Amino acid sequence: MQFLLGLSKAIDRFSDMLGHTIRWLVLAAVLISAGNAIMRKAFNIGSNAYLEIQWYLFAGVFMLGVGYVFMKNAHVRIDFISSKLSKRTNAIIDILGILIFIAPLSVIMIELSWPLFQRAWESGEMSQNAGGLIRWPVLLLIPAGFAILLLQCTSELIKRIAFLTGHRAEPFSVEHEKSDEELLAEELAVAAERKARGAN
Repeated sequence: MQFLLGLSKAIDRFSDMLGHTIRWLVLAAVLISAGNAIMRKAFNIGSNAYLEIQWYLFAGVFMLGVGYVFMKNAHVRIDFISSKLSKRTNAIIDILGILIFIAPLSVIMIELSWPLFQRAWESGEMSQNAGGLIRWPVLLLIPAGFAILLLQCTSELIKRIAFLTGHRAEPFSVEHEKSDEELLAEELAVAAERKARGAN
């Protein structure tokens, strides 16, 4: 188990490094978008390449950042249900979710998207828009993103199993910090429950 936990830590370090790196893609997308808008409005100069690079960067943020989000436990959850369950129950649900849904979906998406990238790479496929960009980099993001997700699934699976077997104190790397909206929803649910009890 210690070897597996070491592997999990190595995967988490990779996801963390990648997550911090792709933040720069957001800045690049904002700067390109602003520059493109200024050039178009002020000088009537525009290019499809500028628009497409924004889409590529946007796709890069989401596809390459999925492992980081999973590691940080910041993905979408039904918090008002999961918060009422024990950590052990949540860990079991996560293991089932990873094995039944996330990992198989990731493998299927890699298998389906890799030929698309390969064909674009071999043919040098270009955008159909005038002045557009070459297509293979954005198509590569699909199998790469799901490979990163599959890698992080391995780490999360190790952590959940280590928690259930007593080799780890927490099932998650980082507990998800609840937003103000989530805290308010929980407070309203507790108040409604108290009111219902009082009515009975």
